[in-house]
Amino acid sequence: MKLSRLILMPLAALLLAGCDSSSKSANKPAPPPTNLETGRFALQKILGAARLWAADAQPVRVESQPMKGSNGRDGKSGFWRATFASRQGLKSQPFTWSGMSGPDAPPRGVDHGASDTFNPANRSTQPFDLNYLRIDSDKAFEVAQAHGGKELLEKAPETEIKYLLDWDAHASELKWHVIYGGNEGLAKLSVVVDASSGLFVHKD
Repeated sequence: MKLSRLILMPLAALLLAGCDSSSKSANKPAPPPTNLETGRFALQKILGAARLWAADAQPVRVESQPMKGSNGRDGKSGFWRATFASRQGLKSQPFTWSGMSGPDAPPRGVDHGASDTFNPANRSTQPFDLNYLRIDSDKAFEVAQAHGGKELLEKAPETEIKYLLDWDAHASELKWHVIYGGNEGLAKLSVVVDASSGLFVHKD
């Protein structure tokens, strides 16, 4: 009788532990779905943190990063990076917004990196006024689709799309670069769109 009790007690403990583990798993909330947004949405989310970092902070460059579950369709991405600069402080700082979900995804919400020096005389890294940003990345995507993007995606639907927003100091224009496949220099197609008017500029 004592032997049977000694055998049954560990089995019962294991069963109870299994039930407890199952109930904890069942009660654990599911991770939120990946949230894909346009560049202007991400920029607005980042802006508050950037202005806390420096009151005169202005964006220099905004870009998306294709990831698993976020291929850049429709002008939206689950991960955006923006570099801001402070003319008064002579410094710059990168910020990110993430709507990604999953074990390997970057943390959701707004984050920032380390500050760096900023040279206001460098024409290739000029901050821009947000009033110039009248056309969002979803509209830039539509323009790019009409200038070769649609045909490219029909032939290669797995192609990822990256978006880059920066100020062209030579033309005094804010421009969206809609980049199909790879980075700027290695892209299958790159379409440049005026971010103020929505007009097609050129393609490479």
